[in-house]
Amino acid sequence: MKSPVHRCRDVEHGRAQGRAGARANCQQAEQRIPISKDVITSSAASAMWFIRDACGIVCALITWLLVLYADFVVLFVMLLPSKNLTYSIVNGTLFNILAFLALASHLRAMCTDPGAVPKGNATKEYIESLQLKPGQVVYKCPKCCSIKPDRAHHCSVCKRCIRKMDHHCPWVNNCVGENNQKYFVLFTMYIALVSLHSLVMVVFHFLYCFEDDWTKLQSATLRSECSSFSPPATVILLILLCFEGLLFLIFTSVMFGTQVHSICTDETGIERLKGETGRWGNLPYWEAMQAAFGGPPSLAWCSPFAQLSCKKSLSGHVPVPQGTIIEEDVIEIPLN
Repeated sequence: MKSPVHRCRDVEHGRAQGRAGARANCQQAEQRIPISKDVITSSAASAMWFIRDACGIVCALITWLLVLYADFVVLFVMLLPSKNLTYSIVNGTLFNILAFLALASHLRAMCTDPGAVPKGNATKEYIESLQLKPGQVVYKCPKCCSIKPDRAHHCSVCKRCIRKMDHHCPWVNNCVGENNQKYFVLFTMYIALVSLHSLVMVVFHFLYCFEDDWTKLQSATLRSECSSFSPPATVILLILLCFEGLLFLIFTSVMFGTQVHSICTDETGIERLKGETGRWGNLPYWEAMQAAFGGPPSLAWCSPFAQLSCKKSLSGHVPVPQGTIIEEDVIEIPLN
């Protein structure tokens, strides 16, 4: 990962018009300042990341419940009552593997720091530790009082500035940013595959069982050969699963395509909305894909467990010097 680049740009909320010196510096060439990624990305790299947002927590729980409901219908309504053992084993194994990978990707996307900038690091001591050149201009976020790296945006839900923030997703109760975009892409991909697989099985189940069982009246004690439940209950469960699968197949497929396009063009959703594209050197699409997925193409690209570590090592972490927050939102070097 390259060191952060402090470029001259307009400050959010129209604060960049304050001083003539800052406007003059905006015409100068870019200056790249080597800063430790641990300092810029997070002040507690080993801490568990979890957003305490009621709406996001509810949406995340709904996501898990919907996946578990689909798994219940697939296993107990369609596969276990089936007389074809090979069909049941193959489809049951495949469906549960995809569902497990989808939930694992969701958990990683939710509990991974998306690239949060430490709060309250807009101090004189911290800026001096960056060893910036005279004439450099840096910007402070007025909401979280942090030095704002290039391509970072403030999230009102996370209450932090997030590097390469694409959007805040309530379904994963987290921002999609520099560090967890891969897991969000995997989550949308596996949910789309699970939805497609369930829809295919529902179609085959209806075609196989419609004439054999559901057109015949049965007593309350008689069970269908195609389901452990009564025919009316089976039809309702399958229709609900069909509706759920179709809805999420469309939604996650669109999100998956949008995220892959954003990675390949090296542009986030917020940058496109704000018209901030073209203000940096975009990576070639193949390099951008490798940067997002953590290396050259391999099976690790499809694994939400890649680079998973339980260690709490802070090797290379540089503590942020403490001090009084600077009042100005546009800070020029040298400091007064």
